[in-house]
Amino acid sequence: MTIEVRRRATEDEQFLVGPQTRLAELRRAVRIFFECMRGFRALHFVGPCVTVFGSARTKEDHPHYEMAREVGRRLSTAGFAVMTGGGPGIMEAANRGAHDAGGPSVGCNIELPHEQHGNPYLSTSVDFRYFFVRKVMLVKYSYAFVLMPGGFGTMDEIFETATLMQTDKIAEFPVVLMGSDYWGPLIEFMRDEMVTAGTISPEDPERFFVTDSPAEAVHHIRQVTTKHFGLLWKRAPRPTTWFGEKAIAESDRELPAPPAAS
Repeated sequence: MTIEVRRRATEDEQFLVGPQTRLAELRRAVRIFFECMRGFRALHFVGPCVTVFGSARTKEDHPHYEMAREVGRRLSTAGFAVMTGGGPGIMEAANRGAHDAGGPSVGCNIELPHEQHGNPYLSTSVDFRYFFVRKVMLVKYSYAFVLMPGGFGTMDEIFETATLMQTDKIAEFPVVLMGSDYWGPLIEFMRDEMVTAGTISPEDPERFFVTDSPAEAVHHIRQVTTKHFGLLWKRAPRPTTWFGEKAIAESDRELPAPPAAS
């Protein structure tokens, strides 16, 4: 005799399983609306963000963990809020770096049956049931994206961001790939195979800035966001009780001027 143990279906599984009753679809649409609003209200006052993507499986003693931590620290020192998916691994490292520097450390956590849990270095954390809502938040509030080595999720985030820029859905924000050994073959594939096949344009691989240096990555981000997008360092807007908004840690701090370019 065997006992079958079945896990509870996630919200995304229930949503994507196919047509359901009209009432069930209406309830889900309302739930999605309120999840969007919760994200909007929580993240509206965090200031200019840079989102750091990467593997949840990277251990603390791995060189990529230390690299992500240094990226988070330098981004925070430059005046940016550091945003991640809120989980362990690379996400924890980047949030930890921001936490070390005393800056805003933001996590958009996703409910998963395994692997994902909020890390302890978050000054602001929002939990999401739906992957697509979480991905909207990670893009909506960011002026740049840093991609550390990662798996399927990181690949998804790389190409979704590139597709949004390619189709003019978002501006040409800086996209930094940290780890030339890891990402080099992917860039070569784009240039040698995809461009040659005509499936992407020759300029598409140039959307990515590849480096192994946290200092160089943050300098590039600061330079592009200030020169091309007019990002200013000034006092952040204050939340108001009229909309049920709650102040977050350091929401009204005076953002420091970015360090002088080296």
